[in-house]
This record gives sequence, C-alpha cells and structure tokens, in this order.
Amino acid sequence: MKAATGELNLTVITLIAIAAVIGFFWVMWPRIQESINNQWDKISADNSGL
Repeated sequence: MKAATGELNLTVITLIAIAAVIGFFWVMWPRIQESINNQWDKISADNSGL
C-alpha cells in the first residue's frame, strides 16, 4: 500500500509540473511570438535591399 501511495504522489507531482510548464507557455507565448515576429521583420527588412 505504501508503494502505491508513493506512485500516486509522484504522478500528482508530475501532473502539477506539466501543468506549470503549460501555464507558463500559455502566459508567455504572446510575448515570445511578438519577439520572434519582430526579429523576423528586422531580418526581412535588412535582406530586402539586396
């Protein structure tokens, strides 16, 4: 019984960790995407004069 409780605790911790990572990206994705788009636009503008 003790081993089963340990496995359940590990499963709960894993699910919480996965939820935390998903939550982080959910909140941060608009900022990350905006940064990528800004860099892409800058590279495109620099290369358009070739």
